[in-house]
Amino acid sequence: MDQDLFDFEMVKVGQEVPDFKMAAFQNDEIKDIKLSDYKGKWVVLMFYPADFTFVCPTELEDMAALYPKFKEAGAEVISVSTDTAFVHKAWHDTSDAIGKVDYPMGADPTGEVSQLFDVYIDAEGLALRGTFIIDPNGVLKTSEIHDLGIGRSAAETLRKLGAAKFVHENGDQVCPANWAPGADTLTPGLDLVGKI
Repeated sequence: MDQDLFDFEMVKVGQEVPDFKMAAFQNDEIKDIKLSDYKGKWVVLMFYPADFTFVCPTELEDMAALYPKFKEAGAEVISVSTDTAFVHKAWHDTSDAIGKVDYPMGADPTGEVSQLFDVYIDAEGLALRGTFIIDPNGVLKTSEIHDLGIGRSAAETLRKLGAAKFVHENGDQVCPANWAPGADTLTPGLDLVGKI
């Protein structure tokens, strides 16, 4: 990671995400990836505590099942933990659930990327369960952080991605609760005040 990242505070919704880099395991190889590699695409970052654990494989397997839908939506999914890319490979090779993962598994052993997104647990050297959606311009659009024992839903992340894309493409409209593609949206204005 660039030393310049230490000049930034933790990234917040509505801010441009600094260009971080890390090693990642994908398709039986380890490679370096940078956020800027995905410029022009949506990016879903999915932080989790550690490989070879309990809730984590259920989440990564759930995301793997919907990964083709994320790709269809023009998004790349990157899971991230503080394990090394070599540990990701070992987990991928030995776990039936993780063997289904086709998306990049990012390695953040220094915790720098986890710190950037405010999910790093200093005392443990692990990341909280954090899900972040970044738009094609590199701006953070959603942020969700869970305690370690609370698993996430890939379907809900996909729904949020759809809403973020809709608002991005239709700036004069917003998505109400539980919005899904094809459902009614709202056009903000005084005529709606007190009518909903």
